[in-house]
Amino acid sequence: MSDLPTQIGKYRIIRELGRGATATVYLAQSPTYPEPVALKYIRFADKSKDEAKWNRRLLKLLKAEKSVASRLDHPHIIRIFEGVVENDEAYVVMEYFPGESLERYCSFAKLLPVHRTIGVVFKCCMALDYAYRQGVVHRDIKPANILIDDKDNVKITDFGLAMNINKKVDTDSTFIMGVGSPAYMSPEQIKSYPLNQKTDLYSLGVVLFHLLTGRLPFRAKNPAQLIYKIINADPPAVCQLHPDLPELMDQVIRKSLEKDLYSRYRNGAEFAKDLSAVRYQIVDDKFVPPDTSRFGKLRKLPFFTEFDDIEIWEVLRISSWRTVEAGLTLIREGDQDQRFGLVIEGRVELSVSGKAVGEAAEGDAFGESAYLDALDHKHLFSVVSLTSVTHLEVNPAALALATDETREAIRHQLTTVMTKRLGMFSRQLAEHAPDATRGKGMAPGFDLQLIDD
Repeated sequence: MSDLPTQIGKYRIIRELGRGATATVYLAQSPTYPEPVALKYIRFADKSKDEAKWNRRLLKLLKAEKSVASRLDHPHIIRIFEGVVENDEAYVVMEYFPGESLERYCSFAKLLPVHRTIGVVFKCCMALDYAYRQGVVHRDIKPANILIDDKDNVKITDFGLAMNINKKVDTDSTFIMGVGSPAYMSPEQIKSYPLNQKTDLYSLGVVLFHLLTGRLPFRAKNPAQLIYKIINADPPAVCQLHPDLPELMDQVIRKSLEKDLYSRYRNGAEFAKDLSAVRYQIVDDKFVPPDTSRFGKLRKLPFFTEFDDIEIWEVLRISSWRTVEAGLTLIREGDQDQRFGLVIEGRVELSVSGKAVGEAAEGDAFGESAYLDALDHKHLFSVVSLTSVTHLEVNPAALALATDETREAIRHQLTTVMTKRLGMFSRQLAEHAPDATRGKGMAPGFDLQLIDD
C-alpha cells in the first residue's frame, strides 16, 4: 500500500496484517526479538471533542492491554512485548501468530470436526484458568479474539478489555467503554454486575455452542430481544441441532451457560475436565464435510429468501432429499399424515376429487394444508409427479425438533404459499361463478376514515 509506514518507533514495518475501525496491525521487524512481531497501531489525528473522548477510551484500552497482558506468559495467550502511548499515537507490540480467527469456523458450511473443536476450546479453558490465577479476567471472549493455525495451535488475544481483579476497576464495564460483543456476554455482564472468571467461561460456552452448531445459542432481531433472551431464556439443546454429538455435550454446554453463577463451572480446569470426558466418547475422528451443493440449490429458491443460512442448513438436516419418477402419487387427498414437500426440480400436479386444479414447480411447496390445519390435519389435494421430481420431504415429527426460529420461518412461508394458492383457486372459481350481488354501499362500521384532531 502507498501509505504503508516504513518505521514505527524502533520497529521496521514489513507489511499490513489487518485494519479495523480504530487500529491497524502491521507485521514488523524488531531490533530486539529475532522473530517478526505484530504491531497494533493507533494514530490520534482528529482533535474534535467527540473524537478526543473516544481517543481517551482507546488509550485506556491500550494501557489495560499493556499492563495486564504483559504479565501473562502462557502458550495459548498472545504475549505482549511492549506498549507505547504518546500524545498523537500509540502502539502495542506483541507476538506474531500466523493463524486466523475462529470466526471462519462459525458457519455451518465450515464447521471444524467435533474432536478438533473440543481440542481448541479445551486449550482456551486452560488459558483462561491460568489468566484468572494471575488475577486477570478477559471479558471479551469471542471467536474473533481466538486465533488458530492449521495445526490447531491456539492463541487468545485482545486483552484490551481485561479486568485486573486485584484492583477495584470493575466500574469500567464493556458498555461504558463502548465496546464488547453482546451475543457472547454473560447475563451478569449485561446487567453490569461484578464480574469474575465465570463470565469468561460463559462466553467460551457460547463460542463452543457456535463452533458445534454454526449458530448462536440466543438469536434475535434486535439488541433488546437478544438481551432479554440471554437473561431469561434457555438455550436450545446442542444435540438437537447436532444429533451426532454425545449427550454428555448437552450437559457441558448447559453448565457453561448457566445463568446462576453458583451452578456454572467454577474454573477453566473444571470445564476442561468435562470436555475431556466428551472427547473420550468420540471414538471416530473421520469427518465428512456437509454437502454444500444442496444448500446452494435451496439458497436460490424464493421460498428461502427470508431464511438465514443456518436455518437452511437446519431444514436440510431435518428433511429428506428425495427423487421420484413421473406418475407417482406423493400425497393423497384426505390423508392425515401432515407431511409437506418443496419442489427442487420438476413439476407436480395438484388435484381435488380427481380433477386437476393446479401445478407446483421449482421452489413451490405442496401438502402444506395438512400441516397448517390445527384440527383435522387433512390434505386438501392429491399430489402426483408430472415429471421426474426432486423434492424435500418434511415430516412434522422431525420439524418439532428444529429451533423456534426455523419452525417460525417455515410456518410463515407455508402460510403465504397457502394464501396465494387459495387466492388463485378463488379466481379460477370466479370464471364460472354467477354474477355477484351488487350492494348499495358500505355497511356502518366498515367505512373507516382518518379524522384529524
